[in-house]
Amino acid sequence: MEIKIHQLLFTVMIIGVLAFSSCTKTSVDNAISNKPVVVGYLVPGQLISVKIYQQKVLTDTATYGAAIKGLALTLSDGSKTVSLTESAAGTYTYADNTFLVTGKTYTLQFTYLNTQVSAQTVMPEKPQNYTATKTTINLPTGTTSISDSVATTFRWSNPDSAYHVIAFKNDDTAPFQINSRGNPLVNFTVNVNKTIEYQMLYRSFNYIGIYRAILLSVDKEYIDLLNNQSGSSSQNLANIPTNVNNGLGIFTAMQADTIKLTLTQY
Repeated sequence: MEIKIHQLLFTVMIIGVLAFSSCTKTSVDNAISNKPVVVGYLVPGQLISVKIYQQKVLTDTATYGAAIKGLALTLSDGSKTVSLTESAAGTYTYADNTFLVTGKTYTLQFTYLNTQVSAQTVMPEKPQNYTATKTTINLPTGTTSISDSVATTFRWSNPDSAYHVIAFKNDDTAPFQINSRGNPLVNFTVNVNKTIEYQMLYRSFNYIGIYRAILLSVDKEYIDLLNNQSGSSSQNLANIPTNVNNGLGIFTAMQADTIKLTLTQY
C-alpha cells in the first residue's frame, strides 16, 4: 500500500471518541472519565502503531486529548506475544509487520491506573478482484441531470459476506473544488457493508484531480464506530461503541486494495 491507512482513517473515525467530556457529573460518566482512549489499526505491510490518549474536555480546543505516556503494551497472536515500544509520546509501535497474518486473532493488553485494559480483533482477508468500470471520470459543470447518474461502479468478490468500506483519498496538494455546495470533505469514507459492489454517483465527487479509492476489508467494531459517529456526544457516553475492555476507542484490523481515479471536468 502506498498510503498509510491508519493516517487516513485516524481523523475519520476517532473524533467522536476523543471528544468525550471529562467534566461530567453522573456516576456513569465519572467511571468513564478515567478510561483511556485507544486508537489502533493493524494493517499488513505497515508499521504496527497504537496511540493512547486521555479523554478530551469538550471546552478544549486541541484536536486530541493528552497522550498517555509510559505504558507497557503487549500484542499477542495467540502463540507469540511482542512488546510495543513508545516511539513518541503516547504512540506505541512494533516494527516487524510480518507479525500480522490473515485470519489470526490479535489481543492488545496494558495496565492503566491499576486496571487491566485489553482489546481483541481478527485480521480479515485482503479484498479480492477489486475493479472499477471507469477510472477516468469527467465531472459535469454545475447541476445537471447527469449529476444523479452513476459515474463508476466498484466491484469485488465477497463470498463470506465480510464488511467493507471504501476510503477516497485525494493526492493533490491543493484540491480544486468544482462546485459551490458549501465546504465538502476532500477525503471521505463510505460504508459499503457486506455487498459486492458500490455505485458512485457523479454528485458524490466535489473535487477534481487524482484520487485513490481504497477498498478495505474491516471488522464489525470498525463498522459500529463508523455508524455511530454522527450521534456521539457527552450525553450518551455509555452507548459509544468500543471493543476496548476498561477503555474507549477502537482496536481493529483491516486489509486494503487500491484503484487510482483521475477526475476531470468538462
